[in-house]
Amino acid sequence: MSTCASFEIEHLQFLDAEGKLCAGVNAPPLAKDHKQLLDLYRQMLFVRVFDAKAVALQRTGKLGTYASSLGHEAVHVGIGSAMRPEDCFAPSYREYGAQFCRGVQPREVLMYWGGDERGNDYSGPRHDFAWCVPIATQCLHAAGAALSYKLRKQPRVAVCCVGDGGSSKADFYGAINVTGAMTLPLVAVIINNQWAISVPRKAQTGAKTLAQKGIAAGLETVQVDGNDLLAVRSAMDTAIARARGGGGGTVIEAVTYRLADHTTADDARRYRDDAEVKAAWAREPMKRLRAYLIAAKVWDDAREEAWKTDCAARVDVEVNAYLESKPQPVTAMFDYTYAELPVDLAQQRAQVLAAEHDGH
Repeated sequence: MSTCASFEIEHLQFLDAEGKLCAGVNAPPLAKDHKQLLDLYRQMLFVRVFDAKAVALQRTGKLGTYASSLGHEAVHVGIGSAMRPEDCFAPSYREYGAQFCRGVQPREVLMYWGGDERGNDYSGPRHDFAWCVPIATQCLHAAGAALSYKLRKQPRVAVCCVGDGGSSKADFYGAINVTGAMTLPLVAVIINNQWAISVPRKAQTGAKTLAQKGIAAGLETVQVDGNDLLAVRSAMDTAIARARGGGGGTVIEAVTYRLADHTTADDARRYRDDAEVKAAWAREPMKRLRAYLIAAKVWDDAREEAWKTDCAARVDVEVNAYLESKPQPVTAMFDYTYAELPVDLAQQRAQVLAAEHDGH
């Protein structure tokens, strides 16, 4: 018997849980670029302030079911900040930090979770895909965009995000398979937050890592500490440069933790151990990067509180814009499904309009 193939999965981490550079690693240039790091940290903190406000809105009946991004800030900002405006992003339903980096307004996030489809009509890049609740289907959309870039010989990259549960779906496998077969410029980020709603990672795949799923498709793969912004951004920079240069796609597994419930309709206490959550809080991304910046003497508690106050004021502006937006007419339910309505739906729309007219 002979070995026909073998592989290893690299794990990338630069900052430990205490915010110190790991021993024996060559830190990326970003580690010394304190100005850029501060900007990225501020973006992460804004996401956390926004997230807390959105949860509060839901709890007071001013927002529908909401998917918190608590604990994902480093992954999301690392992804969004690495992309160019002309690149294409296919999110799931939780990557607000990445979308804010790309120009999506917080009020649009609130409108979406408030049941208004205008929230999906981003003010950010018009070529980005809408939020995708059916998990992993966005990976196929991203692969299609990547194929169009290759056919048109455009130096653009498609990036998609999927959860650990979504990475077990056929949609994900189909997307990475065609990416490998056709050398497409796609970066697929598996955000491994340990729980596919109430199903733990170990119960939905036998793979030792999720990154290795890309091996079978012939893609470059890497696992990163998803609570380490330096690691996420470094992996994204490498993967995007490779894809843009014609070198093909990459699967990045970002290992993090979902510190909140799956959504506000969920109660994670029914299936998660308190000790596990407590241990995850000790590794969370904000604490880690904050400690690094404080040690570098470019950040302190006073600046932290001042920025939180500024973030809260900015979030309030977005919340007020959302709350003051006029509800759409009933016929809007027909306006966000098809480019051209099928005959039967067009007839239904006409009937709704007639009923509204008669009612007045």
